[in-house]
Amino acid sequence: MSDTNPTDQRLNDLEIKASFTEDLLDQLNLTIYRQQQQIDRLLAEVSQLRQQMPEGGGGAARSLRDELPPHY
Repeated sequence: MSDTNPTDQRLNDLEIKASFTEDLLDQLNLTIYRQQQQIDRLLAEVSQLRQQMPEGGGGAARSLRDELPPHY
């Protein structure tokens, strides 16, 4: 490749860098898409858990005896 023009070599190098950059961008977009799907699933799960929680949300005072394991 010693007979190539320096401008042609620079252009070739820039095309290679652009190709790698496009690939990286595609990978990042896929990662963001998957993370958003996971966030949506987690939000749905939190919503379901809140619906299953008894009214009052556990804010009522509890006796320490209620916290003891059953073998005491």
